[in-house]
Amino acid sequence: MNLLHIAFRNMQQRGLASSLTMISMALGVALVVIVLSISWVITESFDRNSNVGYNLIVGAKGGSLQLALNTVFYLSQPIEVIPYEEYLEFLPGPDGRPNEIKKIGGWIAEPERKGIFSAYTTGGFAIPVCLGDYVGRFRVVATKPEFFEKLRYGQAADQEYTFAAGRNFQEYSEEHGYFEAVVGANVARELGLRIGDTIKTTHGDPEGEGHGQPFTVVGILHPTGTPNDRAAFVNLEGFYLIDGHARAFEDEAHPESEKVYVEPQLPPGQPPRLPLEKRDLTAVLVRAGQPMFAVHMERPINKRLRTQAVSPVKEVTNMLNMFVTPVRNALLAVTIVVCVVSGVSILVSIYNSMNERRRDIAIMRALGARRDVVLMIVLLESLLIAVGGGLLGWLGGHALAALSSPVVEARTGIRISFFNSITWVELSLVPGIVVLATLAGIVPALAAYRTDVSKHLSN
Repeated sequence: MNLLHIAFRNMQQRGLASSLTMISMALGVALVVIVLSISWVITESFDRNSNVGYNLIVGAKGGSLQLALNTVFYLSQPIEVIPYEEYLEFLPGPDGRPNEIKKIGGWIAEPERKGIFSAYTTGGFAIPVCLGDYVGRFRVVATKPEFFEKLRYGQAADQEYTFAAGRNFQEYSEEHGYFEAVVGANVARELGLRIGDTIKTTHGDPEGEGHGQPFTVVGILHPTGTPNDRAAFVNLEGFYLIDGHARAFEDEAHPESEKVYVEPQLPPGQPPRLPLEKRDLTAVLVRAGQPMFAVHMERPINKRLRTQAVSPVKEVTNMLNMFVTPVRNALLAVTIVVCVVSGVSILVSIYNSMNERRRDIAIMRALGARRDVVLMIVLLESLLIAVGGGLLGWLGGHALAALSSPVVEARTGIRISFFNSITWVELSLVPGIVVLATLAGIVPALAAYRTDVSKHLSN
């Protein structure tokens, strides 16, 4: 009979106490696994959105983190608005017409001069964005078709947006006019939307005042694992025509003589658009022609009266390091303490059983077992309890994480399988449990080692 088998038989004799101690260790390890899985989901979510496909967010002066959270994750309310003319400063003049000036609904918008920052965006893009409305609990993003044509997502920003059904919205279509929409995968699933359905937005918050003008859903995005899965995208031109979305006063900082665009003549039958001087924006998503240009753009943009330039990658990284990482480390520290407490319970359980087992140990010694053999048996018993509980907790923790995958995927777009959330920290649990079991077994093992054979045999 080998030592491992003897240790296992000792566990069987104390079945209830050993089982409860093992469950205690399992709960501690399961808690560690769940915390690490949550940490993995958070990190994976930030990693997937760390490269948003553009270099800068240009918005109103105020909190840079709030601007990034609002524009990238749709988590906060807009700070303030900026005039539409600020967006025009990123567009080229007549010299850039072959590449940049496009025909829209039968008419051409022609800049009279180059935008101040157009040299930086040559080969890149500038996409305007308006936020503030909701469809149900989901944010509405008013933008241009270029949002899905030019933006990319993924860690390398190399994945194109594709449609599970339908197509991208147009700035103007004969069928729906200016009122077309594209919805993210989560929006379509939760609201039960299909191609041809209509949505009506509410102003300011999910319970805000509803707008009467409907937008027709013409496209449903494939899941991307980004915040865009939880947003509804509407045509910017239609968004401006909704009541309450036009600038309520004339902007004296941009008089008529300084207009950057020449108002074109619309073709017969096409409804008028909102005049440029009545337009505001929440932000402009800017991708420089060369990455180094983005650094040079920030300073002159920040010097302007109304705008600031924010690097989304920098803000998201700072938020992760400032808020998420400390909370994650604190939770991990708590779970480690729980595991240590479980180790102490192993020590107490085995030590308390020593008084009942001293005669058995004395008999083993009388039959020729050396002191080191007795010590090793007790250590192996502690190791079996710890490893058994650790394995049970590891399996249980990952099973719970996998079962929660549908809820997590619906919220974040990240699928959790049984193995994909395993991290290097989790792999260190194995040697950690071995060390913890050894430490927990030392005290009762030494007690067994010092057992007085003659005294306990006489009893």
